[in-house]
Amino acid sequence: MSDNNLISPNSAPHSDVEDIKRRSRYLRGTLAESLDDQITGSIPEDDNRLMKFHGSYMQDDRDLRNERNKQKLEPAYQFMVRVRAAGGVVTPEQWLVIDRLAQKYANGSIRLTTRQSFQLHGVIKWNMKTLIQEVNEALLTTLAACGDVNRNVMCNPNPNQSELHEQVYEWASKLSLHLEPKSAAYHEIWLDGEKIVDSRKDEEEEPIYGAVYLPRKFKIGIAVPPANEVDVFSQDLGLIAIEEKGKLVGFNVAVGGGMGMTHGDPLTYPQLARVIGFVKPDQLIDVAEKTVMIQRDYGDRSVRKHARFKYTIDDRGIEWFVNELQDRLGWKLEEARGYRFDHNGDRYGWVKGNNGKWHYTLFIQNGRVKDEEGYPLMTGLREIAKVHTGDYRLTPNQNLIIGNVDDRQKEAIERIIHAHGLTDGASYSALRRNSMACVSLPTCGLAMAESERYLPSLLEKIETILNEAGLREEEIVIRMTGCPNGCARPALAEVSFIGKAPGKYNLYLGGGFYGQRLNKLYRENIGESEILDVLRPILNRYAKEREEGEHFGDFCIRAGYVKEVLSGLDFHA
Repeated sequence: MSDNNLISPNSAPHSDVEDIKRRSRYLRGTLAESLDDQITGSIPEDDNRLMKFHGSYMQDDRDLRNERNKQKLEPAYQFMVRVRAAGGVVTPEQWLVIDRLAQKYANGSIRLTTRQSFQLHGVIKWNMKTLIQEVNEALLTTLAACGDVNRNVMCNPNPNQSELHEQVYEWASKLSLHLEPKSAAYHEIWLDGEKIVDSRKDEEEEPIYGAVYLPRKFKIGIAVPPANEVDVFSQDLGLIAIEEKGKLVGFNVAVGGGMGMTHGDPLTYPQLARVIGFVKPDQLIDVAEKTVMIQRDYGDRSVRKHARFKYTIDDRGIEWFVNELQDRLGWKLEEARGYRFDHNGDRYGWVKGNNGKWHYTLFIQNGRVKDEEGYPLMTGLREIAKVHTGDYRLTPNQNLIIGNVDDRQKEAIERIIHAHGLTDGASYSALRRNSMACVSLPTCGLAMAESERYLPSLLEKIETILNEAGLREEEIVIRMTGCPNGCARPALAEVSFIGKAPGKYNLYLGGGFYGQRLNKLYRENIGESEILDVLRPILNRYAKEREEGEHFGDFCIRAGYVKEVLSGLDFHA
């Protein structure tokens, strides 16, 4: 990549992060030295920026900040480590490795993410290298789980369409591998690889990303209609699998989605990806690579809040992007094929796939796998992994599928499920089964309000309203985040809460049931009592006035509570 391509399209100076990346020698920086520094449990901020590319963020326990400050101690520094597995598919043996690492080096729990990855929280600096080495020995990786590169490639876990899922999963894996950073820094720092001392040209070291990588993170997800669990329109590059007679014939391509925004800044907004055409499977990697490279060359490197791919497209227009893409490809995309989505939630309990194998979907509240009093979830999953010969699939809704169970194993796994009281969520309300929350406090440095720790108790109070209205089994998509970065894809939910301050949230209504529409701000900066007071009359009216088959988000628009939002450009209007 030429020096001209490294200049922001608006000719403004680069942000400090761009300078950090350029000086890093392809993600090396002084990470190795910082990890060996025995004086502190932290690492310098420049290295923390680079650490993200290696799959980790430095955090501290915010619950302990004040007390440690009083004691004149440095913050309780720790690291979140994210383990990437394309499409969220892992073997039982790999699950046992993650379980062991969580207990040995982390806080004793596993967090299943909305991108079908694992997160381990509470890892101290001295254990980082050993943990990452053990992850790699299990044939998993933390590389590119964070940072300004393509992240984990999501894939519909659809257990009903076994053969089609397998074909789509293979393409997700190929995409993930093809778009990995090629720098040897990861191997050198974590796996004791031989250090590369000779100078290299940009294209030899990073043929796709170049010396400064992307302006911001990049996300890819593949959906298999009629299910949209991956929220394909939230992706920078969304792919919609098209099948004929049970065979994959190609993908509709959607570009420019993204969830993050900043409170009080109308120039930032969530956006829906737009479908631009159709490609055959053997064209997919070329399209993905050229799309990433266009963002590399044209994304804003001056203002990071404006650096996501959605802004690159919105600033120049979708026609500009299609022309640029086709120029680089040397061929034109075909017309998009027809498709239909009808939900973006998981199907719980036992389901038999087309291959004759069984799949059991467990409800994992907010993706947190741990043992609690009366509910030994982590132990139960560990015992299943010891006898299971199929796979585990992390869903985009933070749940877990025990996949590819044959008839002989099904009875044994059912016994373990019952012995440990593991649940498919049948005893919970449909609202809770369709809920998601980000981690937020105490570990996320961006959190403005609680999320994972608070949403379950708020749901209990909302469930009381639902029970009174006769809506307990009505599926409504509800999500909460502690800040507006959008980690639980809140802008697509029928009801969402985005943290504004401790105990205060912005309430959004009107998102699409299957992820096809953005929601809109309804009430700003409200606490729990106001939330309940606001939702009660709306839910009661929905119970009485809804049309047959009408989802809650659609009702909120028809009843005039909020306007329909089909583009992020209208999100603040």
